[in-house]
Amino acid sequence: MSRSPSPARDPLREFLSGDARELAPLLLGAVLTHDSREGRVSVRLTEVEAYLGPEDSLHPDPGSHTYRGPTPRNAPMFGPAGHLYVYFTYGMHHCTNIVCGPAGVASALLLRGGEIVEGLELAQHRRPTSKSPADLASGPARLAKALGLTTAYSGRDALVAPFGLTLPDRPVAAVSSGPRVGVSGVGGSGQYAWRFWITGDPTVSKYKAAKTRTS
Repeated sequence: MSRSPSPARDPLREFLSGDARELAPLLLGAVLTHDSREGRVSVRLTEVEAYLGPEDSLHPDPGSHTYRGPTPRNAPMFGPAGHLYVYFTYGMHHCTNIVCGPAGVASALLLRGGEIVEGLELAQHRRPTSKSPADLASGPARLAKALGLTTAYSGRDALVAPFGLTLPDRPVAAVSSGPRVGVSGVGGSGQYAWRFWITGDPTVSKYKAAKTRTS
């Protein structure tokens, strides 16, 4: 009896199914492309932050949107690796994550900063307040805006058209790490130094600690 051929494996999706903390420095230098109706914009990633889910009992992540379990909003973080998780914050900004880890386990990389390597004019049109090309995608809200991403794309597959993700030929030589930006409490401390960036790159965003409330 002949067997039906097994489906072809996707090496990139398998790669992204690993631990977000280990993937983060390896994703630096990767290029994410969005080919929209307006045109194509590609961003070379220079800064990312890793976030885990509630399943990791050794490292529960209080800074993650999934810390208290799944919701309709964070559902994509529990989905297959390589998909997008886009959320709306502060009533004005969108931020984009690439989901990591095996399906059913919440994990993602927040795309914090990047360099526009294709579609510069379109990115400038979307970000008219930027003062220089290096400023166009320096910060997660700016990066999402430059790529034309909103919550309408949350859950979409970043590895197939109209998107595309290309890994660098070799790992970036100089990588720095430190606390995540704007995360309150212990999740933003050195215990969770899960922000990674290309050392000295001008498109990396400026570090800002979370604001503390005073009585």
